[in-house]
Amino acid sequence: MGKHFLYAWMLWALFPLCLHAGGSCLSVIHLASERNIVRVDSMFNYLLLPVQDTAPEGMLSVVSGSNHAVSPVFRVRLARDRVDYYVPFPLSGYKACGCLSIDVQGVPSSSVCWASLQLSDSFAVAREEMFRPVYHHTPLYGWMNDPNGLFYKDGVWHLYFQHNPYGSTWGNMTWGHSISADLAHWAFQGDVLHPDAWGAVFSGSVVVDEKNTAGFGAGAVVAFYTSALPTPWGDVQAQSMAYSLDDGKTFVKFAHNPVLTSGKRDFRDPKVFWYEPGKHWVMVLAGGQEMDIYSSMNLRDWKHESSFGIMQGAHGGVWECPDLFELPVEGSKEKKWVLVCNINPGGPFGGSATQYFVGSFDGKAFVNESPVGVKWMDYGKDHYAAVTFSHAPDGRTVLLAWMSNWQYQAVLPTLQYRGANTIARDLSLYEADGDYFLRCVPVPEMREARTDTVQVAPFRVDGKRELLGLLKGNDGACEIELVMEKKDASKISVTLCNQRGESTVLCCDIAHAQWTVDRSQSGMTGFSPDFPAVTAAPLADTPQICVRLFMDRSSLEVFCDGGKSVMTNRIFPSEPYDRLVFESLHGAFDVCSLAVHQLK
Repeated sequence: MGKHFLYAWMLWALFPLCLHAGGSCLSVIHLASERNIVRVDSMFNYLLLPVQDTAPEGMLSVVSGSNHAVSPVFRVRLARDRVDYYVPFPLSGYKACGCLSIDVQGVPSSSVCWASLQLSDSFAVAREEMFRPVYHHTPLYGWMNDPNGLFYKDGVWHLYFQHNPYGSTWGNMTWGHSISADLAHWAFQGDVLHPDAWGAVFSGSVVVDEKNTAGFGAGAVVAFYTSALPTPWGDVQAQSMAYSLDDGKTFVKFAHNPVLTSGKRDFRDPKVFWYEPGKHWVMVLAGGQEMDIYSSMNLRDWKHESSFGIMQGAHGGVWECPDLFELPVEGSKEKKWVLVCNINPGGPFGGSATQYFVGSFDGKAFVNESPVGVKWMDYGKDHYAAVTFSHAPDGRTVLLAWMSNWQYQAVLPTLQYRGANTIARDLSLYEADGDYFLRCVPVPEMREARTDTVQVAPFRVDGKRELLGLLKGNDGACEIELVMEKKDASKISVTLCNQRGESTVLCCDIAHAQWTVDRSQSGMTGFSPDFPAVTAAPLADTPQICVRLFMDRSSLEVFCDGGKSVMTNRIFPSEPYDRLVFESLHGAFDVCSLAVHQLK
């Protein structure tokens, strides 16, 4: 299937199902110097904007009221030559204005967008786009990167995320909002924090202020985020605050933003939590090549306590999206603190990745106590901006990551949306060889998402064994549980493939205590030279190899050795994988257990 045919097919599937609003107020006036005025009837819910991903950005702002008040400027790649997809511009906030004017700059009058503008009371999103995941969180439309402000309250998991509502490329950073009751099925709630005079809304975190330390009310949901303002002299980043009195549905921005400033150019991604021994709040910030730690009694006034990072870990790129939390050590009464540091570039296989440190924290300073230089949370190409949920129940530490890589995120072969999250993972620590390491396992809620299960009887592999049609009917989405006995084999491979010859290969090199995932022939890979890759992780020295493999339409997450090593990789096969091939490259091995679970 050719690239242009795929794009055409996806566009047809995603085209908004609405008619042009005949007789309504929808007109365009073209002025000089690529400036235009669009007049629309604000009694409709949406103005549907036609977007072309490769077009230059145009600048749009709403002019409303008798005093001609102008809304903040947002940027949209309005279609010049073709329409790739539509995004909805909400008009609900302007219903009292009647016929509304929108100032559009930087878009030629010859562009096809002008004849394609539409007014509608609804916006149809076809979730059947061929690479749209079945059970991973994605935005309904537009661009998504970092997960933000994760928290749990009253039975609901809240996920905010970096969102561009006006296109599937980066820009117009707002906080989108999705909720879940089970960490496996997510419902989009709209956008809650929008750019303002202090800049775009970058990443951050959310806490529940149960003691009313900030004065917004007991139980107020308080968000911290980076206000990012580009200027002709360079970017300016500062920390701002907003609060919610309706459990995170809507927010009011703090009147005295920003609450924390710095002379650093890279100064972002605040993670805030309550430190019970000291009875104060802690904020961890990414400040270039280090993490800055602040304390506060009231969430408004912050004091710098320490910095961490010099001569620690990997420094191949900028440090971002920090997290700091305490975890129990398995099999003991001991607890240790874990500092998460996402880095881009500088990952083990290029681009983005997540490193972590294990040590102690006294409420003011973190000390790395590990003799190992760098520890990676995930050895795949597509695990970044990993952060945990605040206030998770039952003492759990639950983590979610952005499932992509900055090397190629902007050119992934999706249209109306671009960006996905990993499945949620429970974290714990285990001790090995005098050191401490993270164990990342799929949350137990993923077992509850299973529907039909196919159980395969044990079999021996001495050479090659192909199981045809085993994955058929899963729509490219399933969980595979696999236990293999090494026996006398020194290298084992498990291949997921389809009839087109596209394949992703999991290979366990027992002799060298390493396992790899090869996606170089996985399907569509030509959109970026950085995408074809073989990623590798350590393999435990045990008699059995235990694997849980989560496959979705465009991703593969492999948990090996009970979550001691994990690899997350995006894949884009032109049709779902429908078969499994087992091969012993040296010696023989037994497949002791094999189950395929369909996930709803």
